[in-house]
Amino acid sequence: MSEATHARIGWLGPSLPTSSHIKKSLDLVPHNVEVLYEQLTLHDGVLNDVKGKLELIISRAEQFADRQRLDGLIFPGAPREVLNPGLYDAFSSALKIPVATALRSSAAALKTFSARRVLLLTPFDRSLNQLIRAFLGQFDLIARSPAETLRHYTDALKMTPDDVIAYARRAIAEQSDVEAIYFQGAVLDPMDCLERMEHELQIPVVASNPAMNWYMLSKLGLKHPISGFGKLLATWPQLPAD
Repeated sequence: MSEATHARIGWLGPSLPTSSHIKKSLDLVPHNVEVLYEQLTLHDGVLNDVKGKLELIISRAEQFADRQRLDGLIFPGAPREVLNPGLYDAFSSALKIPVATALRSSAAALKTFSARRVLLLTPFDRSLNQLIRAFLGQFDLIARSPAETLRHYTDALKMTPDDVIAYARRAIAEQSDVEAIYFQGAVLDPMDCLERMEHELQIPVVASNPAMNWYMLSKLGLKHPISGFGKLLATWPQLPAD
């Protein structure tokens, strides 16, 4: 697919389309790519309620892809991924288009930095973080979580960019031998300070939303290097081998 090709990418996400982190992510795609957003709500405030929704997810994804004639699908949300085992394989069987999920895209991004020991920063509780670390282990990544966790994942919405950097600084002080920082969970939003964080902490930072954009566009044969949002998008590395 050439740079001039018009592509249609679907986002099947849990958030409202007016959410600030969604708008930031959509602003990162090139002008010749149309992004269509559809909300898929699987819980009512309790993240673990997304468990066991595999058939519903695949059905909605198939309907969305067929109705909008999508060239690719982005499926954000680590809890939806780890609490529905077999999700990626089910996507691969049901859809004839590439799919970018939060954890797989971010794992691929971390691989481009040759990072194996990773500091995992999320707004989630310890049980979900444990599942995410185990999932990343399937990609030969050793993920570590800080002792400090948020009271509730929505508390992340109150954090300023300075708060996010301070949280990362405290966390990395506990895990000084990590080779990259990985932000998962878009409400803990590093986008407004990602490049500054990389500069101040001298370490690559991967965030799930831009990682999914990079992964999906790369799968479609497109490149869109953009400065101001960290090394991944600025350098636009090739996808690692599956």
